Amino acid sequence: MGQKRASEKVRSIKPFIVMDVLERAKEMERQGQEIIHLEVGEPDFDTPQVIVEAGITALKQGHTHYTHSMGLPELRQAICNHYKKTYSVSVEPDQVIVTSGTSPAIFMVFAALLRPGDEVIISDPHYACYPNFIEFAGGKPVRVEVFEEDAFNFREEKVAQKITEKTRAIFINSPANPTGTLLSADCMKKLVGLGPMVVSDEIYHGLVYEGKEHSILEFTDDAFVLNGFSKAYAMTGWRLGYLICPKDFVRPLQKLHQNFFICACAMAQMAGIAALEKAGPAVEKMRSIYDERRRFMVRRLKEMGFGISVEPTGAFYVFANAKKFCSDSYAFAFDILENARVGVTPGVDFGKNGEGYIRFCYANSLENIEKGMDRLESFVKSL
Repeated sequence: MGQKRASEKVRSIKPFIVMDVLERAKEMERQGQEIIHLEVGEPDFDTPQVIVEAGITALKQGHTHYTHSMGLPELRQAICNHYKKTYSVSVEPDQVIVTSGTSPAIFMVFAALLRPGDEVIISDPHYACYPNFIEFAGGKPVRVEVFEEDAFNFREEKVAQKITEKTRAIFINSPANPTGTLLSADCMKKLVGLGPMVVSDEIYHGLVYEGKEHSILEFTDDAFVLNGFSKAYAMTGWRLGYLICPKDFVRPLQKLHQNFFICACAMAQMAGIAALEKAGPAVEKMRSIYDERRRFMVRRLKEMGFGISVEPTGAFYVFANAKKFCSDSYAFAFDILENARVGVTPGVDFGKNGEGYIRFCYANSLENIEKGMDRLESFVKSL
């Protein structure tokens, strides 16, 4: 009865399947079973101490009030400095809006960009929540299949075939969730050349182990960048993100932020400055440990018979082809959980073209990953 009173827009939002896995895993843990968690994409590291100390100092100094709606000028300048140093692109502080995590930034971009019925091209597979953001803003996600043999890069001709007069944007994510792969510079250049604006989710930048990540701003100024501190800086609970936008979208986005969010947490913003300016060595140490885990997990999964024709080189995921073992990734993920006591994410959570794949997350200790791989190997041998 109560659910029917909720709006159709809210009731139509699809569940996040990985949470089904996590909730069942937590139930099993309450029953006394030990579960190895390789399903949820959250850094297992604590926030680096230099960032924590900056947050504590900020509290002691009275940074407990509202800030400018677009964020502290010092943090916005630090973000601009970071993009200049990392990608050799020039961004002005007035193009940066600091948000309470990257998710509000995605919400705001599509609220500002889309008219009813406008289309946004996304890859399939894709981060599970992307279609929900687009649909909630009145748009329509248009899926373009990407394939393992292409390192899950878009094929330009496939994207071009999907462009219509209603196409408002192409949404990209590199390094990508769930695939852990990077879009090539050539692919990004070609996408820019197709015409629609590009919205680039760059939240996993800083977590790259082979090759180099590229910002969309290297190829065009007429794009939106979404980024934040949760992944590379292990700051998920601080809820700090930002967006970089074309100048004509600054005021519309600022008004949205003023009305719906007011401003991001002042103390977290001060910590964000320290993250950008002082946490480089800590980030590099975490990145090195992730890389060790990545290499170990990829090797073990290949030995078991999972297909990984293009190894992931960014983020902290392995999107492994499990078609040798299953035709229903949802059921297979729960079989692994119940029988091997390892939490993994079914590929179908990330789109129809993700069926037959399993996402493994290596944001866990090498000891736990090894234990999880041992359990998984025993399970697949029993099939």
